[in-house]
Amino acid sequence: MHVVRGLADVRRSLRFLVGALLGLGVLAGYVYAVGADAVLARATRLDLGLFAVVVALVVVEGVVDGVGVWASVRPLNGGLSPPESVRFALAGDFFDIVSPAGPVTSEPIMARFIGVATDTGYSDALGVRSVAKYVKSGAQVAFAAVLGVLVLFDAPDASGVLTVLGVAVGGLLLVGALALASRDLLSRLLVAVLTPLVVRVSALYRDRPHDRATVRRAVERFWERVLAFRGTPGLLALVALGGVLEQFATALALWVALHGVGHPVALLPILVVVPLPQVASAVPIPGSLGAYDLLLGGALVLVTAAPSAPAAAAVLVLRTTTLVFGATVGGVCVAFLRGWRPSESEHRN
Repeated sequence: MHVVRGLADVRRSLRFLVGALLGLGVLAGYVYAVGADAVLARATRLDLGLFAVVVALVVVEGVVDGVGVWASVRPLNGGLSPPESVRFALAGDFFDIVSPAGPVTSEPIMARFIGVATDTGYSDALGVRSVAKYVKSGAQVAFAAVLGVLVLFDAPDASGVLTVLGVAVGGLLLVGALALASRDLLSRLLVAVLTPLVVRVSALYRDRPHDRATVRRAVERFWERVLAFRGTPGLLALVALGGVLEQFATALALWVALHGVGHPVALLPILVVVPLPQVASAVPIPGSLGAYDLLLGGALVLVTAAPSAPAAAAVLVLRTTTLVFGATVGGVCVAFLRGWRPSESEHRN
């Protein structure tokens, strides 16, 4: 078992290293194409006071994420306290950055710790956090789409951005409707796919590994938690509100950074494009390094008419601050999480 765990750790480390190098390569290529000297010159001219404002807004964005965590976890035995919710939100940012598969894996990782903290289970935690992720992304994209129609409708260069936002809104609605309508089929597929994996992993720490019936019950609990939100629209509204507040904090930080690098622009167009780089989370790169920066920098050029160099410099300042804050403060929060090892009750059961 120790050999299997060692090999798994090596594979994860290699995936992280390859992903990080790939992301750094994309980022370096983007900065080089824009003009490395110009980008770095603008980034380093940022006033210390304005940089402090960017840092403060990055901190606010991380703390505000706790609103969605609190609301989504509330149905699990009363959920978490506000300070605990903020700690879990910051820990999730840490896993966004260090996970070999990028941000797409942070919620499945955090579900383990949320299940332990609320004394429920992995399926319950994954169910509520999956809903939160969907509602948060949907609220941000929908808000950006409505605002984009009002602000950018007459801008010819922004037609592509509006099209992407419209497709994103339609896609999210379609995916949600199909998932709910075909959940029986999805459940059978999940049980078939997950059972071999669960049996193998549980054999590492249990005398009697989990079986197919255990996986089936876990999938059923997942859907029960998802559907239970139909009776708590207020919690969903809080998740959506938290997502939009995060969007405001990020847009403000980017707006300040653009002012600091010498190219002030309007705030509203930045609010429109902030959710667009979320598509980069589908790329298995730690922290979506490179892909996120490229998408956000390009979108800023389109909707604000900012030159490429100051746009890239502002994104570089924001992302450096975000990644450092998430890796350090988020890492400290992760150190206080319970659930790193199976508990005695898990062994017995």
